[in-house]
Amino acid sequence: MRLAYTMTEGRGELDPLLYDIAARAREAGLRLAGIVQINSDRPGCARCDMDAIVLPDGPVIRISQALGREARGCRLDAAGLETAVAAAQARLVDGVDLLIVNKFGKQEAGGRGFRPVIAAALEAGADVLVGVNPLNLPALHAFTGDTATALPPDPAALMRWIAARGA
Repeated sequence: MRLAYTMTEGRGELDPLLYDIAARAREAGLRLAGIVQINSDRPGCARCDMDAIVLPDGPVIRISQALGREARGCRLDAAGLETAVAAAQARLVDGVDLLIVNKFGKQEAGGRGFRPVIAAALEAGADVLVGVNPLNLPALHAFTGDTATALPPDPAALMRWIAARGA
């Protein structure tokens, strides 16, 4: 069991990166759990909709809420996220090789969200790859005790880390 994280510099770059990594890992025959995020523009709205795809094959769960054109607050739908968390947790029962969590975000930093799923996956012997932003990196380090490996946001580097499973 190994735990790694990656960060991207540009806004919105992490989601397609982890989506691609999940597709590559699935093609390599790994048993996956977790979520990746897809964002969809909605006509007439300033901000995109956020959906979580529960790995390996769905369902797709809306994790954002429409707060209106001028809203500045957090758009995360905590109930939608918890639904995705429960769906990902249920996938651990069948055994997984790799858990991917699109973001160690505010919910995880506050002790909720995917934290119990990450712990359960590691306890079960799975590798875990999470995305994180600089704001939540200290909370990730506090949660992992600085045992998480930092990986560059490069598909080849991420796939090398995944391929080294059990090495």
